[in-house]
Amino acid sequence: MSRGYLTINVNDYETDFAIQGANISIYYIHRNTDEWELICDNLETNISGQVRNLELYAPNILLSEYPENERPYSRYAIKVTKEGYEDTIISGIQVLPIIEAIQNVKLKKLGNQYGILSSFNIEEHKLYAGYEPKIIEDDSKSTFVLNQVVVPEFIIVHDGLPNDDSAPNYWIYFKDYIKNVASSEIYATWPKSTIYANIVAIISFTLNRVYTEWYKNQGYRFTITSTTQYDHKFIYNRNIFDTIDRAVDEIFNLYIYRSGQIQPLLAQYCDGKQTQCPGVMTQWGSKYLGDEGYTFDEILRYFYGNNIDFKRAPIISGIPTSYPGYDLSIGAKSSAVKVVQQELNVISNAYPALPKLDEDGIYGTKTRESVRKFQEIFDLPVTGVVNFATWYEISRIYVAVSKIGAYQ
Repeated sequence: MSRGYLTINVNDYETDFAIQGANISIYYIHRNTDEWELICDNLETNISGQVRNLELYAPNILLSEYPENERPYSRYAIKVTKEGYEDTIISGIQVLPIIEAIQNVKLKKLGNQYGILSSFNIEEHKLYAGYEPKIIEDDSKSTFVLNQVVVPEFIIVHDGLPNDDSAPNYWIYFKDYIKNVASSEIYATWPKSTIYANIVAIISFTLNRVYTEWYKNQGYRFTITSTTQYDHKFIYNRNIFDTIDRAVDEIFNLYIYRSGQIQPLLAQYCDGKQTQCPGVMTQWGSKYLGDEGYTFDEILRYFYGNNIDFKRAPIISGIPTSYPGYDLSIGAKSSAVKVVQQELNVISNAYPALPKLDEDGIYGTKTRESVRKFQEIFDLPVTGVVNFATWYEISRIYVAVSKIGAYQ
């Protein structure tokens, strides 16, 4: 019997503050009958709003290693309750073997009404369910473009076909969107190089939509859709996986471009099992190349050609201060250290497990321990060093809990 892991993060919908003492019940959804079986009750979130690393049944890992017809993940449902908040149920949470699934839950405060229930169902994974294949576009097409390639703070995701006016639009943090799509499109048990290759392709495709203002130029008011015929599979409120979570944090501004072109490559792909797509990447093909030891860039060049290269977008819009270009650790003295201390102090109002710091610009043991605690809470490698990934995750959480640049 294989095992996977589940971590649940519970936050206030409006403030993004961690909610301590939320009650969680977990149900196993039976494979053949879809019946729910209560397996765990009366769990409570800790001071950081978390229940961490629950060990749960998952199918054999071999089911996600080859394109079988059997579902390679277990499904679970959770019910989250907290006095003063709407009860919330999320069903269809996907748990793969060995790795950690991460389910974020945002609770809405009750008004004058009682007995309100928010309910969400996570659709099946793309590789298992077989959604409509991508309609391949000409990746060299040119249209009106922005002045420069930029990683935006948010993108607007239209949850339906482009011309479906009834479908909702969601404002999603760029990194969260990439994590959601990658968790919906590939299996997080695949080789690291394959995961990186697919994430870079997803980033490049998305930044192409941003840079060319593809939908805006057609009169729409969104950045991208959730439909696989046109874009990528996005599933609102779905769980993500730790291998994908950490990879995106490291490379979320890395994109592909073709020699002689400015725009990020519209890096299209198909699954390689149900559909074939000559000239672009297949997901299962990238998996097998990863098995053979190909690096992520070798995988991408195998499919898109040797005339591609890679670049990091130089501007991260919406972030108060950009990464200084070097890691921060014990002994560092700089304005960048002071920025980290200031932002961690604001974050500590929402996550009290973080100790308050002197904002002196000196990276001492207290700053290191605060960084380590932050990394532990937000599923980053716990090093006590502020690298690229940690810097931008601190910035993202700081913006969220302080509502800097709020637009809604």
